[in-house]
Amino acid sequence: MIRIHTIFLLAALALAALSGSASSAMPLQAELYGTPGPFQVDAAEYALRDVARQRDIPLKLYMPAGKGPFPVIIFSHGLGGSRDGYEYLGRHWASHGYISVHPTHIGSDASVLKKGGRAMDALARAADDPQNAINRPRDVSSVIDQLTSMTLGAGPLHGKVDIGRIGVAGHSFGANTALAISGQTFVGPLGRSFKLADRRVKAAVLLSAPANRRNADILDRAYGSIRIPCLFITGTNDHSPIGTCLAQDRRIPFDNMYGVDCYLLTMNGADHMVFSGRRFDPAHRDGDKVYHQLILSSSIAFWEAYLRDDAIAKGWLADGEFKEDLDGDGTFEIKQKE
Repeated sequence: MIRIHTIFLLAALALAALSGSASSAMPLQAELYGTPGPFQVDAAEYALRDVARQRDIPLKLYMPAGKGPFPVIIFSHGLGGSRDGYEYLGRHWASHGYISVHPTHIGSDASVLKKGGRAMDALARAADDPQNAINRPRDVSSVIDQLTSMTLGAGPLHGKVDIGRIGVAGHSFGANTALAISGQTFVGPLGRSFKLADRRVKAAVLLSAPANRRNADILDRAYGSIRIPCLFITGTNDHSPIGTCLAQDRRIPFDNMYGVDCYLLTMNGADHMVFSGRRFDPAHRDGDKVYHQLILSSSIAFWEAYLRDDAIAKGWLADGEFKEDLDGDGTFEIKQKE
């Protein structure tokens, strides 16, 4: 059966041919992927409980209206964030027929900023706490477990969740979470390694993925174990406000992945906070529309390609069309599975 997204794309292509709109400022596929899709979006909040860990996981879901089942994207917020952030991503993905699930990771969420003291110090302590790095991917796996139960049981999510098509995404510390779920190997000081991967996850979008060149001797081991397609998005000014990760270090996971499709979009001038909808320098906020357009269009094309097996979307990414469409706003690098 032809999916609604393919029908939507073909109809738009036919309309463009009839109207002679090839001279429009934005290429047609970039416009389709970067503007809201055909689904009305509903939002709902849930309070999940991981009984085994005695841990609460507040959730916000952005859901396409309709019967389903729909693929799922679980988004992990950055340090000091919550389920209420990154709404522009959740609503956009849902409008294209995905259930976008935003958990709050307690312990590295907005609550750490309410404990007094300097905000950056509080965030740094949360980042340095190894329990947070472990709890976050376990939160994601717990969410998948409970979504599975919710789609099989009675209730508003009955039959809506396509558990066979799950993606994960995250920003900054959330991208670290997504890398862990995707299969990153963590290597301890004595050479011992462990993983927190969840094999139910099929693809990942990493915004401002953290990495450290000082660990050069283990990079291949750390990221070479990731076996699912990944889209990395960063910016030339994407320096971390906490820690020592520089903009040029954001490409390290991409450079050390092999044998799987992966992509790296580097946006000219984008800083670390543009992904969350804020900016270090308010004077440049008008330019965020360009960055958000690139984030939205590339991520939807990626989800279509790897969660819906859409050949048109994959071709736009992998065959260089998206790279050509960037028109000086950034660079796009491609590594294909051999």
